[in-house]
Amino acid sequence: MSLKNNPFKLSLLSIAASSFIVAATTIFLPVSASAVSVAPVQEVTDVIDGVTVKDPYRYFENIKDPKVQSWLKEQGVAARKELDRIDLRNTLEQRIAEISAATGDDIRAVTRMPGDHIYYLKRVRGGKQFKLMTRDGLKGPERVLVDPELEAERTGVPHAINYFVPAWDGKHVAYGVSAGGSEDASLYILDTQTGKNVGEPIPRVHEELLGWLPDSKSLTYNQLKALKPGEPDSETYLDSKVMWLKVGDTASQAKAVFGPTVTTDLGLARLDVGTIIFNPGSRWMVARTTDTTLPEGYLFVADIADLNKPTVTWKKISSFDDKITDAALKGNDLYLLTHAGAPRNRVLKLDLRHPDLKLAREVAAAPKDAVLEKFSLTRDALMAEVREGTSIVLRRYAAGDTKGQAIPAPFKGAASLQNDPAHAYSDVLYTLNGWTELPRTLLLKGMVSSDPGLRVNPPMPSLPDVEVVDVKVPSYDGAMVPMTLLYKKGLKRDGSNPTLLDGYAAYGFSQTAYFSPASMAWLERGGVLAYANVRGSGVYGDDWYRAGFKATKPNTWKDGVACAKYLISEGYATPKTLGVMGTSAGGIFVGRTVTTAPELFAAAIFNVGIMDAVRAEDSANGITNISEFGSAKNPAEFPGLLAMSTYHNIKDNTAYPAIMLVHGMNDPRVDVWHSAKTAARLQAATDSGKPILLRLDMQAGHGIGSTATQRYALSADIYSFLLWQMGKAKQNDS
Repeated sequence: MSLKNNPFKLSLLSIAASSFIVAATTIFLPVSASAVSVAPVQEVTDVIDGVTVKDPYRYFENIKDPKVQSWLKEQGVAARKELDRIDLRNTLEQRIAEISAATGDDIRAVTRMPGDHIYYLKRVRGGKQFKLMTRDGLKGPERVLVDPELEAERTGVPHAINYFVPAWDGKHVAYGVSAGGSEDASLYILDTQTGKNVGEPIPRVHEELLGWLPDSKSLTYNQLKALKPGEPDSETYLDSKVMWLKVGDTASQAKAVFGPTVTTDLGLARLDVGTIIFNPGSRWMVARTTDTTLPEGYLFVADIADLNKPTVTWKKISSFDDKITDAALKGNDLYLLTHAGAPRNRVLKLDLRHPDLKLAREVAAAPKDAVLEKFSLTRDALMAEVREGTSIVLRRYAAGDTKGQAIPAPFKGAASLQNDPAHAYSDVLYTLNGWTELPRTLLLKGMVSSDPGLRVNPPMPSLPDVEVVDVKVPSYDGAMVPMTLLYKKGLKRDGSNPTLLDGYAAYGFSQTAYFSPASMAWLERGGVLAYANVRGSGVYGDDWYRAGFKATKPNTWKDGVACAKYLISEGYATPKTLGVMGTSAGGIFVGRTVTTAPELFAAAIFNVGIMDAVRAEDSANGITNISEFGSAKNPAEFPGLLAMSTYHNIKDNTAYPAIMLVHGMNDPRVDVWHSAKTAARLQAATDSGKPILLRLDMQAGHGIGSTATQRYALSADIYSFLLWQMGKAKQNDS
């Protein structure tokens, strides 16, 4: 799976806080290199394609080794002490919680089913975790279907809902729950009338690769295999199967209907992870595969009736080279999002009675200078999310209108279409979010948006006036890099402002407008936020993405260096007040920006980041990311991996800035050893005397499922650490 989960943009707020649980005490992990034991070097040397690659801390990859655990625990105790001594740290956490509470309830993943049955995830004001809710009609009373906090109270371990998919008739909901941020979800089927689960949970159903058949009596799901003793973690996502289960049957009665070891005549690779798409009113089912990271893959079609036959007759529609990134089924038609011949994307429609891709016709094109990122079908039109920088606007495409009509929005921000999987409605629910505007869920009828009453919209809390400025920064080769700046009105450009540069730049994902209580707490203190859509993002479509991909990945951090120099030259910051941050795959952005130009920064945050790109593919999720970053076993791709690997580009006797590495011990996307190895290497290499902290969490993973409390704590730690290192906060005596 990709390092960034598609339904949610993993931002600063969505990465878990670090907490090491010992007895009843919460202990966080890391600190100054001088305050902890230096990790011993046990060098391993590989020769890869004629290049000698040294790895002094490979033993950290065995994270279960008691000596490794002991070192991590020591790092954690020391780190917590350092962070707790920052005088404004607790004040920041309280302020973040206060602003968050003032924004009201948080509602996500609204799904509108036939019969006006509505489902959504809701975290109430002051609540820790999202609950699965339902109501009949937009104005109907709501009730709780699934509350993961009950299981958390019973076990003492945080639980989270990973996904949910209602049946078409509303009688059942399939949902996944995992513990401790692991994302190791089990599948449950809930009877919505009794509120009780049907049958036993089904393990290893990690993602929302589910499909209810039109009669709502059975569903398909993708299940990972159980690893045998001694099998490497890299086998985790190989040879998964799509299973077909009738409601009420046991998991052992489920029938395998699709997958590399099931439909062996289709030429699937072991990493082709499948799902089956159904829709009420359609006789067809469409099987789709990806490697869980890049959205391109295979598409096949068959008649649903074939499920009752000994074998299903699948007909191939497309493969990876056809560049199809999304699909939606409606009647006899299959709608396809593709960047083939359209780097800013377009939507095609194919009649499945004649499933030859050459017969597909264009039904929606991206407007000039914008990117058609996503689409959804309504009863009588196609709706699209169109990117314009960090903003996303809606566009409606009626039958026969390939150019579409722009939809006016109540304010400038990022619009996100909510789910109408049956394409049952002409009006559209969507959420609008802005840098300085609270998220609102709106109902679009025609060209008019109104409040359907799904969420209470509290008044904006008392916050400073914030300027939002879009700039373009010339990079080393003349490419103009878009960057969005946020700061208090009246800010003086005298270089004294604490400034944080943030980048991601992988999978074509882009920095997008969103309201963040933690960001507001930073801006209140005179901070500047700079969100850079460097190459590797999709802000300008596929060409911009491919310009920061594998062999061209150096553009990602070279653009980052250019953005840092711009912030300094324009007087927003100096090297004493400039920080940089990257999350997940953004670890490449931040890590290589820092190791390329350490003199530009006072501090950096490496947030659950990819640090050792050379060794990543030997992990469970690393193998799924070969398509994005490359393989060390491929001579054409190894040089690019070595270049983007922060761990391998750390140099001895270098004055690195203060760095805090953040990670969850249960992280299934980026293994915690990435941060552990890099922290050890930095602590040994730096001669700046500035702290290298490793903040770990035994109850968290990659950020999915973290509680609100954890998130507030993490945000406070990050911002107080930055302010401390920028000379804007002091430490109290221990």
